[in-house]
Parts: sequence; C-alpha cells; structure tokens
Amino acid sequence: MPTYVMLSHFTEQGIKSVKDTVKRSEAFKTAAKAAGVTVKEILWVQGQYDVVTILEGPDEAIAALGLSVAKLGNISSQTLRGFTTADMEKILAKVS
Repeated sequence: MPTYVMLSHFTEQGIKSVKDTVKRSEAFKTAAKAAGVTVKEILWVQGQYDVVTILEGPDEAIAALGLSVAKLGNISSQTLRGFTTADMEKILAKVS
C-alpha cells in the first residue's frame, strides 16, 4: 500500500481553536478509516510545520481525504508520496 507524508500548518482558524486539535485528529482518523486509509502516525512538531501525518492508502483515497480535511479550514497541507526501502529497490532495479 502506498505511503504518504502529510505536512500541515495550522490556518488562522485552526490556531484559534488549537485546543481542539487532538479531538480533530481523532475525527480525522475515523474519516481516514472510512475512506480506506490507515493513519500510521500523527505528530505535532515544532519548526516549519505544525503537524506531520504518516498515511497508507490508495492514491485516490489519500487525495480525497486531503481535500476533505482542507475543506474544513483548520489546516493547509502538502502531501508527499513516500517510498519504503523495498519500493526503492524495485525502482532502482529499473534504473539503467
């Protein structure tokens, strides 16, 4: 199953209600499960981003989940496709 890393920033709306962030993360996990996406980890971080989320799921499901979350207005995010060691070995085997 493809792995994705979602890097998120709180929006102005999201930071105003930051005390609800854990509750929102639980709602996100529920929505992800319903969409066929596994939330491997959610980490609140310091620095350039506020939240890092590791997800596994089909491409279309990840894209739809990301848009559904963005529509709520609490975060803006960037989603990156990740590759495991096994994935990279398959990719590198095709490099000429």
